[in-house]
Amino acid sequence: MKGPKSYFPSIEEKYGRPIDEWIDVLRPHAGLKHMEQVEVLKDMGMGHGHANALVHVFRTEHSGA
Repeated sequence: MKGPKSYFPSIEEKYGRPIDEWIDVLRPHAGLKHMEQVEVLKDMGMGHGHANALVHVFRTEHSGA
């Protein structure tokens, strides 16, 4: 696995939730700017790099932009 998705196993392990749940957390925030979405995850305790990778995939594959 390459790119932002390469972080997914460590995101799931570190924060104890599957990626699908994190995508669901972001859904109500679709349409916000990238960094605003990153801040939503950081406010929940996620590190910047993990949040950035997750938001990238959310925006490109889950209509989050």
